[in-house]
Parts: sequence; structure tokens; C-alpha cells
Amino acid sequence: MTPVTCFEGKRVAVIGLGGSGLASARALIAGGAEVACWDDGSIAVEAARAVDLPVVDLSEADFSAFDALLLAPGIPLTHPKPHWSVLKAKAARIEILGDIELFCRERREIAPDAPFVAITGTNGKSTTTALIAHLLTVDGWDVQLGGNIGTAILALEPPSENRVHVIECSSFQIDLAPSIDPTVAVLLNVTEDHLDRHGTIEHYAAVKARLLGHAGTAIVGIDDEWSTSIADSLIGQGKKVVRFTVRRPVTQGYYADKGRIFEVEAAVSHQIADLTGIGALRGQHNAQNATAAVAAAKALAVAEPVIAKGLKSFPGLAHRMEQVGRVGRVLFVNDSKATNADAAEKALSSFGRIYWIAGGRPKTGGIASLAPLFPRVAHAFLIGEAAPDFADTLAAKKVPHEISGTLDKAVKAALAAAAADEAAEPVVLLSPACSSFDQFRNFEKRGEAFKALVAALPGFKPIEGGK
Repeated sequence: MTPVTCFEGKRVAVIGLGGSGLASARALIAGGAEVACWDDGSIAVEAARAVDLPVVDLSEADFSAFDALLLAPGIPLTHPKPHWSVLKAKAARIEILGDIELFCRERREIAPDAPFVAITGTNGKSTTTALIAHLLTVDGWDVQLGGNIGTAILALEPPSENRVHVIECSSFQIDLAPSIDPTVAVLLNVTEDHLDRHGTIEHYAAVKARLLGHAGTAIVGIDDEWSTSIADSLIGQGKKVVRFTVRRPVTQGYYADKGRIFEVEAAVSHQIADLTGIGALRGQHNAQNATAAVAAAKALAVAEPVIAKGLKSFPGLAHRMEQVGRVGRVLFVNDSKATNADAAEKALSSFGRIYWIAGGRPKTGGIASLAPLFPRVAHAFLIGEAAPDFADTLAAKKVPHEISGTLDKAVKAALAAAAADEAAEPVVLLSPACSSFDQFRNFEKRGEAFKALVAALPGFKPIEGGK
């Protein structure tokens, strides 16, 4: 835990008692603050009471009695409309903060030189965050990994000069962290997302840009117009900006080309690493993630041989193009996190001969947008509510397919078909392009079920070292 001593003696209202809210309340109390907790959900309120947190119905409270409102990131600050607690806080003219802001203030108080890496982007931030943490761990750092990726930032150990915090930041968290000032900030990309919470793409991009404004080094992808504009603006302000791309060479910064990552200084490039054969980092999207991670590691003076070693040993993240194992030549890949067509596109574009398990509760648009990748699909095995509609789409494009109905049947049928394939590495890919809620509680449960089914297959051998 990181006790928030900078709020000692102050009164703080805490709204939202999920993981980050609970961690924030505990950290504030440990630092000497007086806390009042509340949540709109009765289950969360009872859970807070069960662990002896001070619960107060803040809907009836006078907010002028508080010094600040700690808002959980899942609660609307601006759109579609401000939460009632936000309106009360603004009327009382008290600060509205999130857990990342509390961490930043505490860091400035107790260890202002403690290294802090913050990562954001519409896509790829979890993999990039985990990869940066892995590279720093290989280099011997005391690494604290958390934020939006899992462990709440205030549940991590406190900042110190010998400890680095590697933190994934969502736009919601950045919106509640006005003074965020990481040593290294990474912006991967900006595409339309969460407009229900930000109103417009312009506001969403502006929120993402806030992560970089006070960073020691800003590492910015320039493969979309919004991020490019942000990089140009920062350079115009005299900020230290390192640009990276996977689409073209640069005269200064980093770029990836055909799986190789290069650093460029004064238009002279040299190769730092080669992603070829690193199974956990397949695909163009992972080349972008890896290039950003390399740039961040270099900004923290990690030696290039260590970076190359760390990339090769990166195991990847669960349920994100996770290589589960093999049965003979057949590779099994768990991409259960792909809950829509855009997410499934990344996995389908990363393999050449695919036995595709898809389906679940369908999302708007189905899989029609994936048609350019259908030639990679040797056979599709369809499950869940979406199976009939997906079958119609595939039939129209003459893609071999069958309705398996359930995941267990799909796995067995896919193995039988893939094992008969003469390709060097046929791939059984679970990349559903659907939510899981028709048959599983969440995508994690679906992915775990897939892994268990695969592990039970005769001749199964697990993947070692991400290869």
C-alpha cells in the first residue's frame, strides 16, 4: 500500500467502492485522512462495511465539509452527464481527484525522483505496460505494475528512488489526475473510443494528451493523425518528445519494419531488436507495442542487449493472442479478449492458416468487416448466439465453416481439421469477435475454459518462454 500522507488531517469523500475506490480509501486512512465512503450500489456498500471502512450516505451529505472528492474512474465526470457527487463537489468548490492524482502528489512529497512510467492509448496499452514492466524486471529493477491493468496504484508499494512504477492509465484516470507528471509517458495511439464518456473525439484526444504535458520524456506514436498532432504540439512547446512508428522510417526516434526495431539518431539508424519468432509479439499491433516499450526502456537507460533478451522472454498477456500450447504441429492461441470484430482483426492478420473458433453474444456489425482476412481462414467453427449469423456471412464469402454450438465441440473439431492440414503451423485460434455473456460470465472465463480444454487434449505440450 501507498499511504497518502499528503492528505493527513483532511476530510475526503470517496465515491465508488470497486477495487480502486477501496484501495484509495484504505490509503487515505493509512495516511491520516478522515474518509467517508459511498457507492450507488448496495452490494458495494455492504462489502465496504464488511471490511470496516467508514460508510456514509453521501447523497445526503454537505460537501462543503470535505476538502476533496475522490472519484472512482468508472463514475462519469463529464459525460453523458456528471455524477450527482460531481455536481455537489463543484457546488462546494472542492477538488475532484482520482487515485492516480493521489499517487502523484504523494510521490512529489516523499520521493520526487522516483521513476514513474505511465502508458495510455486506445489500443495496446495493457500489453505495452506489461512489456515495459518485464523489460525493467529483466534489467533488475524493483518494478511495481498496476493501474488500469489490474492492481490499483495505491495498493502498490510506495514510490522510492530504487523502485519504478509502471502504470497503465485509462482516459478516465487521466481525466482525474490534473497534475500527473511521469518520468516517462507513452501514448500509443488515439482512435474513437469511450465517446459516451468524453463527448467528442477532440475531448478524448485532449484527455490522452494530458498524460504527456508534464512528463520528463514523452514517447508518442505517430501512426494516427491525433497522436501526430499531439506530438507536434508538444515539440512546439519545447517538450522532450520521442516519436515512434510502425508505418515508415523516421529521421529521429524509433520505427519497426518487418519485425525489426530500429533507433534513429540524426537520420542514422541501427537495429535494437528483432521480433521474428517471438510468439507473444506477433503482428503489426504488437510491433507497435514493442517499439513503444523499447523506447521507454531506452529512456530509462536499459542496455540494448538486456532489451533484446527481455523481448524474447516476454510471455504475453492472458487472453490476448496467448499461445497456449501445441498438439503436434498445431498451435493453439487464446484470444478470448477479442470481443468485437476490430479486436479479432489483429489476431486474424497475425497468422496464415487459421482454424477459427468464433461466436458468442454478437456485437453490432458482426464479422462482415473481417472479409479481407477470410482467405486466411481454412475453416471456422462457430459457437454461441452469433453462430447462425456468422455462418451466413461466411457462406456468402465461401469460407468453410460449421456450427459447433459449444466451445468443447469446437476445440475437438478444430484439432481434427488442423491436424490433417499439411501446413507447417496450422493455428487453432479462439478469437470470438463477440462478448462471452451467452455462455460464460466474462471473456476471462471463456479463455480459461479454452485453455483447460486444450490442455486436456492427447499429446498437448505447453508453450515455454513465449515461443
